[in-house]
Amino acid sequence: MKRITGILLVFTLVFAACSKDDEGGSINPNNFDRQGMLANWADNIIIPAFSNFKNSTQDLEDKTTAFTSDPSEANLAELRAAFETAYLDFQTVSMFEIGKAMEINFRHFLNTYPADASAIEANIAGDYDLTSVNAYDQQGFPALDYMINGLGETDAEIAAKYASEDYKTYLENLASRINSLTAEVNSSWQGDFRDQFVNNTSSSSTGSIDKFTNDYIMYFEKFIRSGKIGFPAGAFTGTPSPGNVEAYYSEDFSRALYIKALESVQDFFNGKHFGSSETGKSFSQYINYMQPAMETENLASQINAQFDAIISQAETLNESLAAQVQNDNSKMLAAFDELQKAVVLLKVDMIQVLYIGVDYVDSDGD
Repeated sequence: MKRITGILLVFTLVFAACSKDDEGGSINPNNFDRQGMLANWADNIIIPAFSNFKNSTQDLEDKTTAFTSDPSEANLAELRAAFETAYLDFQTVSMFEIGKAMEINFRHFLNTYPADASAIEANIAGDYDLTSVNAYDQQGFPALDYMINGLGETDAEIAAKYASEDYKTYLENLASRINSLTAEVNSSWQGDFRDQFVNNTSSSSTGSIDKFTNDYIMYFEKFIRSGKIGFPAGAFTGTPSPGNVEAYYSEDFSRALYIKALESVQDFFNGKHFGSSETGKSFSQYINYMQPAMETENLASQINAQFDAIISQAETLNESLAAQVQNDNSKMLAAFDELQKAVVLLKVDMIQVLYIGVDYVDSDGD
């Protein structure tokens, strides 16, 4: 019923906008440079971010090979550094689950957590198929986290595990698969998909802007609000679950991943070029273009202010979100509340201003 109501509301708004256009008194969303915005997204944000991430996953695979060839504590430290760099860089591309990434379930294969440690150990001892959709939680960054941080109490104990060829092979397979899947997505953006994405300027549910806007909001709602904060904090069940935090086996790293994801989402909203302070056409500009017709307060400024509030609150959390849940879960629940305010601004207000229909339903309740 909630979805039907939303669709009717959008159709009503679109009809109203078209009516006003006919009278010559309103702004037509199609007059905004939609292709210019898509080009900025593709050329200055998405493609450079994936290219950078591909370099990180290649380094991760290389450091993995170096470690399995010589499983010393020094090489373990090098591998962990490469792991953290790649995991942070993943936060800059995770929102772009469109095209090849959507086709191959990129995000699910790379970052389904918590990792299933029992299944991973069974895989190491027997046969396994990492291409199976039933193996999401046995691979990717969460599984790597377990393999390099969760196999012992000390670095010496963890390194000693890699006297076993079975552990070496599994670790190599994890790193290789992350790199190969990333190469596949990166290659698609370097090839024909870029033009398909940029040229699909239709203002329909199949247009690039409409499809990606839904993906962007869903990512924020389900994978940042719910995944990184809501589930560990027990926001939906009332029962805190620190084992559900991202990067559970790494100490003092989960907050950094959370903040990196938040910053990436806000930068994209403002059309900020990857690795630069320069900006281009964006959601923010599109909203400002449309707002005179909506006669509302400056929504782009409201959204940016809420993003700032979320990041400011995030910086007060413990570097280990698991420790934050265990020691003072009220701050995690406060983080969830701040995130939910942004969900409303994006999923209700921004959608209405841009005349875009919501094409998914969140089952977590909002």
